Amino acid sequence: MSNVIKINKGLDIKLEGVADKVLSNSARPQTVAVKPTDFHGIIPKLVVREGDEVKAGAPLFYSKDDPRIKFVSPVSGEVVEVVRGAKRKILEVKILADQQNTYAEAFTKQGTREELVESLCESGLWAFINQRPYDVVASPNDDPKAIVVSGFDSAPLSADIDFVLHGRDADFQAGLDVLAKLTSGKVHLNVHATRTTSDFIKNAKNVQVNVFDGPHPSGLVGVQINKINPINKGERVWTIEPQRVAMIGKYFKEGKYDASVVVALAGSMVEKPRYYKTIIGANIKSIVDGNIKTGDEPRFISGNVLTGEQVDVDGYLGSLTNTITVIPEGREPQPLGWIAPNFDKLSKSRTFFSWLMPGKRYNLNTSMNGEHRALVVTGQYEEVFPIDVLPQYLIKSIVTNDIEKMENLGIYEVAPEDFALCEFVCTSKQDLQQIVREGLDMAKSELG
Repeated sequence: MSNVIKINKGLDIKLEGVADKVLSNSARPQTVAVKPTDFHGIIPKLVVREGDEVKAGAPLFYSKDDPRIKFVSPVSGEVVEVVRGAKRKILEVKILADQQNTYAEAFTKQGTREELVESLCESGLWAFINQRPYDVVASPNDDPKAIVVSGFDSAPLSADIDFVLHGRDADFQAGLDVLAKLTSGKVHLNVHATRTTSDFIKNAKNVQVNVFDGPHPSGLVGVQINKINPINKGERVWTIEPQRVAMIGKYFKEGKYDASVVVALAGSMVEKPRYYKTIIGANIKSIVDGNIKTGDEPRFISGNVLTGEQVDVDGYLGSLTNTITVIPEGREPQPLGWIAPNFDKLSKSRTFFSWLMPGKRYNLNTSMNGEHRALVVTGQYEEVFPIDVLPQYLIKSIVTNDIEKMENLGIYEVAPEDFALCEFVCTSKQDLQQIVREGLDMAKSELG
């Protein structure tokens, strides 16, 4: 392995409700949903209608901008509803799942790079490959200078990658071998110095293994790319999540689209936090039913507490998600408000007493402990932001729609998730991830 890349800036948010390394099978969901909103920038064009029968791996919709990129059904069954929002925007395609899957015919040619790309697009697996800059689905036309896979997740209560990939070493290696054929550069597999324990991850072949150490956000691909192969104007780097790498490997080994995933059900509102084997797009209720504490009102999050999406218990697991987090809603009034002295609150500053108890785990709710106010320069962002970018100035350039400054200040290097910790420590309570998302969309539109 290479030398350890040390990440000094950041913050590990230690919460109660870490998932025990126990694997259970969730109930087979009655319905699953594929959400175009999970794939930012995609304008979906439906190829099915309500009442149609589909097989697992059969296309539901494709990208209007590039019809080669297809999005497929995780299960076989009947399309029961197409949920639309404002201006008839497609939000979800729901499928009533059969008890047993039947699979669409696989397209597994990989003799040339062009055939491999075609196979990935036809199978629906291309949708899991993301592109930096702009944090969008990768274009099949590009030849990225590198492909980056983060072999660990440092976010609060996130799934342990070693555990979710247990027993899938052959699939994972086969997926890495496929990725190596997609780039003229290197495939980087990044591991953590202490958290990564699986030999098949640390000793993977046909990749360059890089070792990172340090707190969150060391597990974010944006931080890793910045340290090993920074992005310049006109360059492309692709990223993909490890379980989806294993899905690619299994597809080319067995010739079927298997949407099975292992997710962590975690959080202080979970009675028995543990891992569940389920299906991409599964109904949340099929996983959490009977395992939620009573008393406080729960908030269900598809993803982690920093970057996840709030969903109802009748909502659906995101297509790129490995974690379901359940924490209390913060609706109860507090004596003296958020300024009351408290040993049970976490703060990066010394507002509370968490700095005296670095190993303590906290039962935090959704309260912001403050209100939205003017953006002021405090230096807080820089303490938790290890990317070589000036975060405060980049945010200001986005807010003022200054394209030239955005470009000069590093808009190509970042994604919304990279600012999640800045958002957590922000005195001004700014919605930084949304600001960055708008900045990336603006930059993509103007700069290409």
